[in-house]
Amino acid sequence: MVYDESSIQLIRDALMVTLKIAAPLLLCGMIIGLIISLLQSVTSIQDQTLTFVPKLIGVITVAIILLPWIIGRILIFTAEMLQLF
Repeated sequence: MVYDESSIQLIRDALMVTLKIAAPLLLCGMIIGLIISLLQSVTSIQDQTLTFVPKLIGVITVAIILLPWIIGRILIFTAEMLQLF
C-alpha cells in the first residue's frame, strides 16, 4: 500500500520537525532548572517561584532568539508537504 507508507513517512517527518524545534527550548529549560536546583541545594532556599520564573524567562528568550530558525524549519516542512500533494 503506497498510501500507508507515505502517510507513515509524513507523520515521521512531522514528528522530527517538532522534536528539532522543541529540543532547544526544552534543553534551555532543563539547564536553567538544573542550575536553579543546584543553587537551591547549596543555599537551602526552597521557593517554588524561584524555579518557575527563570525557566519561563529563559525559554521565552530562547524562543525569541530562535524564532527565525523555527519559522524557516516550519516553512521548509510546509513546502515539502505541499509538494507531495
